[in-house]
Amino acid sequence: MEEKPRFTEQELWEKYLELTKELLKFINQEEIDTFLDLVDQRQQLMEMLQGLPSREYAHSPEGVALRKEIEPMDMQIMYKARSWLNKSRNTNAAVKSYDVTGQGAAGNMFRREY
Repeated sequence: MEEKPRFTEQELWEKYLELTKELLKFINQEEIDTFLDLVDQRQQLMEMLQGLPSREYAHSPEGVALRKEIEPMDMQIMYKARSWLNKSRNTNAAVKSYDVTGQGAAGNMFRREY
């Protein structure tokens, strides 16, 4: 006897849409820890969707419309995540250039004997 899924495919897609909206909200606020938690939750939903025996809703007109609603949000999330990552890398590089432990240029200047 096959166990009935906890959620229908439609319910999972609707949850996926809501998590996508939340991802966009939290990346805009630069709440990265919350954003990463939501990414994990959304990944779990995708795994649940992939584990379903059929994917009728995803191919229905309503499912296609829902996926088209998600698509531009996904693009925004990817763009903002890349932007945040680049900004973090630049900040990290700037911090390293001001390292005064003797490894950076400023550290060498202060260690000189006059």
